[in-house]
Amino acid sequence: MSKTIIITGASSGIGFALAEYFGKKRNKVYGLSRKVVSSEYFVSIPTDITEKKQIDNAISEILKTETRIDILINNAGMGMVGAIEDSTKDDILRLFNLNLIGSVQMMTAVLPKMREQKMGKIINVSSIGSEMGLPFRGFYSASKSALDKVTEAMRYEVYPWNIKVCSLHLGDIKTNIAENRVKTKVSEPYKNVFEKVYSLMNSHVGDGTEPLDVAVYVDQLLGKSKWKAHYYFGKFGQKIGVPLKWILPQNTYENLMKKYNKMD
Repeated sequence: MSKTIIITGASSGIGFALAEYFGKKRNKVYGLSRKVVSSEYFVSIPTDITEKKQIDNAISEILKTETRIDILINNAGMGMVGAIEDSTKDDILRLFNLNLIGSVQMMTAVLPKMREQKMGKIINVSSIGSEMGLPFRGFYSASKSALDKVTEAMRYEVYPWNIKVCSLHLGDIKTNIAENRVKTKVSEPYKNVFEKVYSLMNSHVGDGTEPLDVAVYVDQLLGKSKWKAHYYFGKFGQKIGVPLKWILPQNTYENLMKKYNKMD
């Protein structure tokens, strides 16, 4: 049965792969992104999700032709790298405004329709890195971790209407995120170690999982009748970092992370 699906950040990378994948399966897909993209498989609506008025206009446009909103995939987000000490207030606010507030505003916009139809599914795309403070990506980890906690809280609040919400934690995916992430100023004390970590970070993205594989996994997830709060998708070497964080002493875990990031 065809579903009405809204996907944010659909102009490239994971979002574009998701939108085309579900469009090819004969769903009615609406891709929201700041720039319009051309695809025969989904409708592209120019929307900056940090602007609530633009979101409201997009949802109104969708509901002119659709009677339901079945699925929201909150995929839009940005990366940020640099030392905590060097990050400015503006850098931090810009990151949280998209990664947290933008996603919350999207959920707020679709929930009235989902409540009315007593059904809906929301996937908030998070990161394996939200489970731990990553070196030189502390604010990125924090922004995704904040979204995870909002997701957990929302599960309690919306379950009476049969609305399911989860976080999908991704490892490195082969996209152009390395080109688009914010790189804050890196001061002299951090430069040498940062360059090592940054180079490794980009190589991990280059060797990452294909976006289409994410789409196939999301399709399987949407087919489940019951949802957990958190799902993890990526290469084993990254996914294993999550349970290790839970069971190892903090200092032992930090030593492993230093080795993994070539900081030792």
